[in-house]
Amino acid sequence: MKQTVLLLGATGQTGGSVLNALLAEPDSFVVHALVRPASAVKPEVAVLAAKGVGVRVVDIQGPLEPLVRALQDIDVVISTIDAQSQLAQLQLVAAAKQARVKRFVPCAFITVAPPGGVMTTRDEKEVVYQEIFKAHLPYTIIDVGYWHQISFPGVPSGRTDYARLRPIDLHGDGMQESMLIDLRDIGRYVARITQDERTLNRYMVAYSDCLSEEQVFGLTEEASGEKIERNYIPTEKTLSLRAKYTNLSLTNPTNRMARYMRVTIDYEFSKYIRGDNTPAYARYLGYLDANELYPDLRPIGFREFLVELVQGKSERAYKDVPMFDPPTE
Repeated sequence: MKQTVLLLGATGQTGGSVLNALLAEPDSFVVHALVRPASAVKPEVAVLAAKGVGVRVVDIQGPLEPLVRALQDIDVVISTIDAQSQLAQLQLVAAAKQARVKRFVPCAFITVAPPGGVMTTRDEKEVVYQEIFKAHLPYTIIDVGYWHQISFPGVPSGRTDYARLRPIDLHGDGMQESMLIDLRDIGRYVARITQDERTLNRYMVAYSDCLSEEQVFGLTEEASGEKIERNYIPTEKTLSLRAKYTNLSLTNPTNRMARYMRVTIDYEFSKYIRGDNTPAYARYLGYLDANELYPDLRPIGFREFLVELVQGKSERAYKDVPMFDPPTE
Protein backbone atom coordinates (compact mmCIF):
# COMPACT_ATOMS: atom_id res chain seq x y z
CA MET A 1 0.00 0.00 0.00
CA LYS A 2 1.43 3.38 -1.03
CA GLN A 3 2.14 5.79 1.82
CA THR A 4 2.03 9.58 1.67
CA VAL A 5 5.03 10.86 3.60
CA LEU A 6 5.80 14.36 4.82
CA LEU A 7 9.52 14.88 5.45
CA LEU A 8 10.86 17.71 7.59
CA GLY A 9 14.54 18.54 7.03
CA ALA A 10 14.72 17.10 3.51
CA THR A 11 17.71 19.27 2.54
CA GLY A 12 19.86 18.20 5.49
CA GLN A 13 22.30 15.30 5.87
CA THR A 14 19.98 12.71 7.42
CA GLY A 15 16.98 14.14 5.60
CA GLY A 16 18.75 13.84 2.28
CA SER A 17 19.47 10.16 2.91
CA VAL A 18 15.82 9.55 3.81
CA LEU A 19 14.60 11.52 0.80
CA ASN A 20 16.76 9.55 -1.63
CA ALA A 21 15.50 6.25 -0.26
CA LEU A 22 11.85 7.28 -0.42
CA LEU A 23 12.17 8.59 -3.97
CA ALA A 24 13.83 5.33 -4.99
CA GLU A 25 10.54 3.54 -4.24
CA PRO A 26 7.87 5.44 -6.20
CA ASP A 27 5.47 2.50 -5.95
CA SER A 28 5.62 2.69 -2.15
CA PHE A 29 5.81 6.40 -1.33
CA VAL A 30 4.39 9.77 -2.33
CA VAL A 31 6.84 12.28 -0.89
CA HIS A 32 6.20 15.82 0.33
CA ALA A 33 8.63 18.15 2.09
CA LEU A 34 7.62 20.47 4.90
CA VAL A 35 9.41 23.78 4.42
CA ARG A 36 9.52 26.88 6.59
CA PRO A 37 8.42 30.12 4.86
CA ALA A 38 11.92 31.58 5.26
CA SER A 39 13.37 28.62 3.33
CA ALA A 40 10.78 28.43 0.56
CA VAL A 41 12.83 30.49 -1.92
CA LYS A 42 16.12 28.67 -1.36
CA PRO A 43 17.65 26.89 -4.36
CA GLU A 44 17.63 23.60 -2.44
CA VAL A 45 13.84 23.74 -2.24
CA ALA A 46 13.59 24.30 -5.99
CA VAL A 47 15.70 21.16 -6.43
CA LEU A 48 13.20 19.22 -4.32
CA ALA A 49 10.32 20.36 -6.51
CA ALA A 50 12.29 19.41 -9.63
CA LYS A 51 12.62 15.88 -8.25
CA GLY A 52 8.85 15.62 -7.99
CA VAL A 53 8.65 16.27 -4.26
CA GLY A 54 5.57 18.15 -3.14
CA VAL A 55 6.51 21.26 -1.19
CA ARG A 56 4.28 22.35 1.69
CA VAL A 57 5.22 25.72 3.15
CA VAL A 58 4.17 26.35 6.74
CA ASP A 59 5.69 27.68 9.97
CA ILE A 60 5.84 24.73 12.38
CA GLN A 61 6.07 27.17 15.30
CA GLY A 62 3.25 29.39 14.05
CA PRO A 63 -0.52 28.95 14.48
CA LEU A 64 -1.63 25.34 14.80
CA GLU A 65 -4.44 25.31 12.24
CA PRO A 66 -2.30 25.88 9.09
CA LEU A 67 -0.01 23.10 10.25
CA VAL A 68 -2.94 20.73 10.76
CA ARG A 69 -4.12 21.51 7.22
CA ALA A 70 -0.65 20.78 5.86
CA LEU A 71 -0.77 17.33 7.48
CA GLN A 72 -4.37 16.49 6.59
CA ASP A 73 -3.73 13.72 4.04
CA ILE A 74 -0.38 12.52 5.41
CA ASP A 75 0.16 8.90 6.50
CA VAL A 76 3.69 9.26 7.90
CA VAL A 77 5.55 12.29 9.23
CA ILE A 78 9.34 11.93 9.35
CA SER A 79 11.31 14.65 11.11
CA THR A 80 15.03 15.13 10.54
CA ILE A 81 15.05 18.67 11.91
CA ASP A 82 18.39 20.21 12.87
CA ALA A 83 19.87 19.46 16.28
CA GLN A 84 19.27 22.98 17.63
CA SER A 85 15.54 22.93 16.82
CA GLN A 86 14.30 19.77 18.52
CA LEU A 87 11.61 21.48 20.58
CA ALA A 88 10.11 22.99 17.43
CA GLN A 89 8.64 19.51 16.89
CA LEU A 90 6.21 19.93 19.80
CA GLN A 91 3.75 21.88 17.66
CA LEU A 92 4.19 19.30 14.91
CA VAL A 93 3.18 16.55 17.34
CA ALA A 94 -0.02 18.41 18.23
CA ALA A 95 -0.84 18.97 14.56
CA ALA A 96 -0.14 15.34 13.66
CA LYS A 97 -2.54 14.19 16.36
CA GLN A 98 -5.31 16.44 15.08
CA ALA A 99 -4.66 15.42 11.48
CA ARG A 100 -4.81 11.72 12.42
CA VAL A 101 -1.34 10.95 11.09
CA LYS A 102 -0.82 7.18 11.17
CA ARG A 103 2.83 7.23 12.19
CA PHE A 104 5.12 9.95 13.55
CA VAL A 105 8.87 9.44 13.25
CA PRO A 106 10.50 12.13 15.42
CA CYS A 107 14.05 13.32 14.93
CA ALA A 108 15.97 10.64 16.80
CA PHE A 109 18.79 9.34 14.54
CA ILE A 110 21.53 9.45 17.19
CA THR A 111 23.58 6.76 18.90
CA VAL A 112 21.88 4.66 21.56
CA ALA A 113 21.90 6.23 25.03
CA PRO A 114 19.46 6.47 27.94
CA PRO A 115 17.75 9.73 28.87
CA GLY A 116 18.58 11.47 32.11
CA GLY A 117 21.90 13.29 32.01
CA VAL A 118 24.11 11.17 29.74
CA MET A 119 23.72 13.18 26.52
CA THR A 120 22.13 16.61 26.32
CA THR A 121 21.00 15.84 22.75
CA ARG A 122 19.25 12.68 23.94
CA ASP A 123 17.52 14.58 26.75
CA GLU A 124 16.22 17.24 24.35
CA LYS A 125 14.77 14.51 22.16
CA GLU A 126 13.13 12.89 25.18
CA VAL A 127 11.00 16.02 25.66
CA VAL A 128 9.55 15.42 22.19
CA TYR A 129 9.07 11.70 22.84
CA GLN A 130 7.14 12.42 26.03
CA GLU A 131 4.87 14.81 24.11
CA ILE A 132 4.19 12.02 21.59
CA PHE A 133 3.34 9.60 24.38
CA LYS A 134 1.02 12.08 26.09
CA ALA A 135 -0.78 12.65 22.79
CA HIS A 136 -1.12 8.88 22.28
CA LEU A 137 0.23 9.43 18.77
CA PRO A 138 1.42 6.37 16.80
CA TYR A 139 5.22 6.57 16.52
CA THR A 140 8.49 4.90 15.65
CA ILE A 141 11.76 6.13 17.16
CA ILE A 142 14.81 5.26 15.06
CA ASP A 143 18.36 5.56 16.36
CA VAL A 144 21.43 4.74 14.30
CA GLY A 145 25.12 4.03 14.54
CA TYR A 146 27.68 6.82 14.34
CA TRP A 147 28.31 7.66 10.68
CA HIS A 148 31.21 6.09 8.82
CA GLN A 149 31.71 9.49 7.22
CA ILE A 150 32.77 11.08 10.54
CA SER A 151 34.42 8.06 12.18
CA PHE A 152 37.64 7.49 10.25
CA PRO A 153 41.10 8.80 11.20
CA GLY A 154 43.30 10.70 8.80
CA VAL A 155 46.29 9.02 7.15
CA PRO A 156 49.83 10.47 6.95
CA SER A 157 49.72 11.02 3.18
CA GLY A 158 46.65 13.22 3.55
CA ARG A 159 44.81 11.47 0.74
CA THR A 160 41.63 11.08 2.82
CA ASP A 161 41.60 14.70 4.01
CA TYR A 162 39.13 15.64 1.27
CA ALA A 163 36.42 13.78 3.21
CA ARG A 164 37.45 14.54 6.81
CA LEU A 165 35.45 16.76 9.15
CA ARG A 166 37.64 16.70 12.27
CA PRO A 167 40.60 14.83 13.80
CA ILE A 168 39.87 11.49 15.43
CA ASP A 169 41.48 10.35 18.70
CA LEU A 170 40.99 7.21 20.82
CA HIS A 171 39.43 7.15 24.27
CA GLY A 172 40.67 5.14 27.22
CA ASP A 173 42.32 2.02 25.80
CA GLY A 174 40.40 2.34 22.54
CA MET A 175 38.78 -1.07 22.95
CA GLN A 176 35.15 -0.13 23.67
CA GLU A 177 32.97 -1.19 20.73
CA SER A 178 30.36 1.16 19.25
CA MET A 179 27.83 0.82 16.43
CA LEU A 180 28.50 2.48 13.06
CA ILE A 181 26.43 3.14 9.95
CA ASP A 182 26.94 4.64 6.52
CA LEU A 183 24.96 7.86 6.14
CA ARG A 184 23.58 6.60 2.83
CA ASP A 185 21.98 3.60 4.54
CA ILE A 186 19.94 5.56 7.07
CA GLY A 187 17.26 6.31 4.51
CA ARG A 188 17.13 2.71 3.31
CA TYR A 189 16.42 1.54 6.85
CA VAL A 190 13.85 4.28 7.42
CA ALA A 191 11.99 3.35 4.24
CA ARG A 192 11.80 -0.29 5.34
CA ILE A 193 10.91 0.46 8.95
CA THR A 194 8.05 2.84 8.15
CA GLN A 195 6.33 0.20 6.03
CA ASP A 196 6.50 -2.44 8.76
CA GLU A 197 3.63 -2.79 11.25
CA ARG A 198 5.97 -4.62 13.65
CA THR A 199 7.87 -1.36 14.24
CA LEU A 200 4.83 0.73 15.19
CA ASN A 201 5.15 2.21 18.69
CA ARG A 202 8.64 0.77 19.07
CA TYR A 203 12.24 1.95 19.35
CA MET A 204 14.47 0.79 16.48
CA VAL A 205 18.25 0.74 16.00
CA ALA A 206 19.98 0.49 12.61
CA TYR A 207 23.70 -0.08 12.07
CA SER A 208 26.22 -1.91 9.90
CA ASP A 209 29.14 -2.67 12.23
CA CYS A 210 30.03 -2.60 15.89
CA LEU A 211 33.74 -1.75 16.12
CA SER A 212 36.20 -0.41 18.67
CA GLU A 213 38.31 2.65 17.93
CA GLU A 214 41.35 0.37 17.70
CA GLN A 215 39.54 -1.71 15.09
CA VAL A 216 38.59 1.45 13.17
CA PHE A 217 42.22 2.57 13.10
CA GLY A 218 43.42 -0.92 12.15
CA LEU A 219 40.95 -1.24 9.29
CA THR A 220 41.90 2.21 8.02
CA GLU A 221 45.56 1.17 8.06
CA GLU A 222 44.70 -1.98 6.10
CA ALA A 223 42.70 -0.06 3.50
CA SER A 224 45.28 2.71 3.06
CA GLY A 225 48.50 0.75 3.56
CA GLU A 226 49.66 3.54 5.89
CA LYS A 227 50.58 3.44 9.57
CA ILE A 228 48.47 5.86 11.65
CA GLU A 229 49.72 7.45 14.85
CA ARG A 230 47.34 7.05 17.77
CA ASN A 231 46.51 9.65 20.41
CA TYR A 232 44.79 8.16 23.46
CA ILE A 233 42.58 10.44 25.57
CA PRO A 234 42.55 9.31 29.23
CA THR A 235 39.09 8.78 30.70
CA GLU A 236 39.82 11.38 33.39
CA LYS A 237 40.46 14.01 30.72
CA THR A 238 37.21 13.24 28.91
CA LEU A 239 35.31 13.55 32.19
CA SER A 240 37.06 16.84 32.99
CA LEU A 241 36.32 18.32 29.57
CA ARG A 242 32.72 17.16 29.77
CA ALA A 243 32.24 18.92 33.11
CA LYS A 244 33.89 22.08 31.78
CA TYR A 245 31.81 22.42 28.62
CA THR A 246 28.59 21.37 30.29
CA ASN A 247 29.05 24.19 32.77
CA LEU A 248 30.01 26.68 30.04
CA SER A 249 26.99 25.84 27.91
CA LEU A 250 24.60 26.04 30.85
CA THR A 251 25.92 29.39 32.09
CA ASN A 252 26.10 30.86 28.58
CA PRO A 253 23.49 29.20 26.32
CA THR A 254 24.40 31.46 23.38
CA ASN A 255 28.02 30.23 23.34
CA ARG A 256 27.92 28.05 20.22
CA MET A 257 31.41 26.65 20.74
CA ALA A 258 30.53 25.52 24.26
CA ARG A 259 27.35 23.91 22.94
CA TYR A 260 29.25 22.12 20.15
CA MET A 261 31.91 20.85 22.54
CA ARG A 262 29.32 19.72 25.09
CA VAL A 263 27.42 17.72 22.47
CA THR A 264 30.61 16.24 21.02
CA ILE A 265 32.04 15.15 24.36
CA ASP A 266 28.67 13.76 25.46
CA TYR A 267 28.85 11.41 22.48
CA GLU A 268 32.38 10.35 23.46
CA PHE A 269 31.33 9.87 27.09
CA SER A 270 28.32 7.76 26.14
CA LYS A 271 30.00 5.67 23.46
CA TYR A 272 33.46 5.07 24.84
CA ILE A 273 33.26 5.47 28.61
CA ARG A 274 29.77 4.24 29.43
CA GLY A 275 29.65 1.86 26.45
CA ASP A 276 26.02 2.66 25.62
CA ASN A 277 26.13 2.38 21.83
CA THR A 278 26.09 -1.40 21.43
CA PRO A 279 23.48 -3.88 20.16
CA ALA A 280 23.35 -5.53 23.60
CA TYR A 281 22.56 -2.28 25.41
CA ALA A 282 20.02 -1.33 22.75
CA ARG A 283 18.22 -4.64 23.35
CA TYR A 284 18.33 -3.97 27.10
CA LEU A 285 16.59 -0.63 26.52
CA GLY A 286 13.89 -2.35 24.46
CA TYR A 287 15.06 -1.52 20.93
CA LEU A 288 14.29 -3.78 17.99
CA ASP A 289 17.36 -4.50 15.84
CA ALA A 290 16.77 -3.59 12.18
CA ASN A 291 19.40 -6.12 11.06
CA GLU A 292 17.42 -8.91 12.70
CA LEU A 293 14.14 -7.75 11.16
CA TYR A 294 15.58 -7.21 7.66
CA PRO A 295 18.40 -9.71 7.03
CA ASP A 296 18.04 -9.12 3.28
CA LEU A 297 18.96 -5.43 3.62
CA ARG A 298 22.73 -5.47 3.35
CA PRO A 299 24.20 -2.23 4.70
CA ILE A 300 27.45 -0.68 3.52
CA GLY A 301 30.06 -2.01 5.93
CA PHE A 302 32.89 0.09 7.31
CA ARG A 303 35.47 -1.88 5.29
CA GLU A 304 33.49 -1.19 2.11
CA PHE A 305 33.29 2.50 2.98
CA LEU A 306 37.06 2.64 3.51
CA VAL A 307 37.73 1.19 0.05
CA GLU A 308 35.72 4.05 -1.48
CA LEU A 309 37.42 6.54 0.83
CA VAL A 310 40.99 5.70 -0.13
CA GLN A 311 40.01 5.64 -3.81
CA GLY A 312 38.78 9.22 -3.52
CA LYS A 313 35.15 8.26 -4.11
CA SER A 314 33.57 9.31 -0.81
CA GLU A 315 31.58 12.45 -0.18
CA ARG A 316 32.31 14.70 2.76
CA ALA A 317 29.57 15.08 5.34
CA TYR A 318 28.61 18.70 6.06
CA LYS A 319 30.34 20.00 2.95
CA ASP A 320 29.81 23.63 3.93
CA VAL A 321 31.47 23.23 7.35
CA PRO A 322 35.24 23.79 7.41
CA MET A 323 37.45 21.11 8.95
CA PHE A 324 37.51 21.73 12.67
CA ASP A 325 40.20 20.99 15.24
CA PRO A 326 38.40 21.17 18.60
CA PRO A 327 40.13 22.49 21.72
CA THR A 328 41.63 19.83 23.99
CA GLU A 329 41.77 21.84 27.20
